[in-house]
Amino acid sequence: MARPKPAAKGPKVRKTQLTHTVSDFEAAFWPDESPVDNAVVMTMGALHEGHAALIRAARKEVGPDGRVAVTVFVNPLQFGPSEDLDRYPRTLAADVRLAEEHGADVVFAPLPEEVYPNGTPQVRLAAGPMGERFEGTTRPGHFDGMLTVVAKLLHITDPDFAFFGEKDAQQLAIVQRMVADLDFDVEVIGVPTVREADGLALSSRNHFLSETEREQALALSRALFAGRDAAARGPKAVREAAAQVLDDASGVDLDYLALIDPHDFVEAPDDFQGEAVLAVAAKVGSTRLIDNVRLQVR
Repeated sequence: MARPKPAAKGPKVRKTQLTHTVSDFEAAFWPDESPVDNAVVMTMGALHEGHAALIRAARKEVGPDGRVAVTVFVNPLQFGPSEDLDRYPRTLAADVRLAEEHGADVVFAPLPEEVYPNGTPQVRLAAGPMGERFEGTTRPGHFDGMLTVVAKLLHITDPDFAFFGEKDAQQLAIVQRMVADLDFDVEVIGVPTVREADGLALSSRNHFLSETEREQALALSRALFAGRDAAARGPKAVREAAAQVLDDASGVDLDYLALIDPHDFVEAPDDFQGEAVLAVAAKVGSTRLIDNVRLQVR
């Protein structure tokens, strides 16, 4: 009688550890000195399928034996005086469940006093000219606060890879420039935007939208897709196609629509060719949304 074959091994079962202090994180994330790859996904919580895609990408990169950390920290330095720090959603228990489901080993969810033990930091990183355009014009100081906490979390987590969503295209570009300019020993990897079936980009702020506002918000992605479809006709055609959709939309208070050179985040000239980012920011109701698509302009 033939000997039964051993059952095939399934995916590694992980129990994600929740940590709140640097010392507890270090003990959980580096339980031994085994030489494995490490990755971090930095978030402000209220995790959704877009964050899940980042975690899955991190797990795929480091393999089943590598380690994946997810940080959950609503960084006060990124919020201006009139922005929504207090009402930003906090859903830590659900965040840990999602992180565990998609392959994280550790969630690091510190309090502000753990990240900034000496109070508001007197020395911060500056995003420079790239941080003063587009989102930086509307939200002065936002990117300085973002870079400061990203740098601190990179020091704490010490990853080989850091994953960021392409939905925040300017943030991704500035983090990549910081890593290159300041010699951080980490590879920053962008992950494509995750969208609802109707095209709306996933965002933690979407739950602020009423049913009517959500329908109105679809004009943003429709405009971007129209611009992308016109990319073969050059920058002017891209801008015109996207602007036409927004001109016809109701309930959308446009902040900016821009075709951007992703290398330095300046507006692409009319004779531009190559990879570009078509970005839009607008208020729908009281909720400010951003979105973008990457396209090849010819």
